[in-house]
Amino acid sequence: MRQIFFCFLIALVPSTFLPCLRADAPAPTTRPAEDSNLDAQFERTLTNATLAGQFTIDGDGLAPKKDRYTIISVKKLKGDLWLFNARIQFGTKDVTVPLVLPVLWAGDTPVISVTDVGVPGIGSYTARVLIYDDHYAGTWSGGPTHQGMLFGRIEHAAPATAPAPKQ
Repeated sequence: MRQIFFCFLIALVPSTFLPCLRADAPAPTTRPAEDSNLDAQFERTLTNATLAGQFTIDGDGLAPKKDRYTIISVKKLKGDLWLFNARIQFGTKDVTVPLVLPVLWAGDTPVISVTDVGVPGIGSYTARVLIYDDHYAGTWSGGPTHQGMLFGRIEHAAPATAPAPKQ
């Protein structure tokens, strides 16, 4: 009886729950190799921006902690690599560093994707951070026992206005 049940499950799963395995299923949306509009939008979104949000530490049982990342500029270099000039503030740390980071794309959505990248004055981290509209969210790891999530809003300073002329 147990063998019949497993055979039933094996037949049911591909046909019912996994239609994406069918040959006629639509392919996932991917970003064109070089889409300058998306690159320009990403650059505008993160240049002169502050990622203001929170991060968690897995297993600590505490509320999320605040953090801020001020991006001074973002510039595409070559391929998937981008230059981020960033001020990183969390805890007692406050450093400004140039970082060359890969940005991968999930359709039209950029994902900052780093694995064991050293950040001067901070440490070595792995992270996947998705940027969408004026929000960011992702996971981070500073090692097998120090990891969590991060999320928040992307803020832009209001443009400076010229003083009104004196009458």
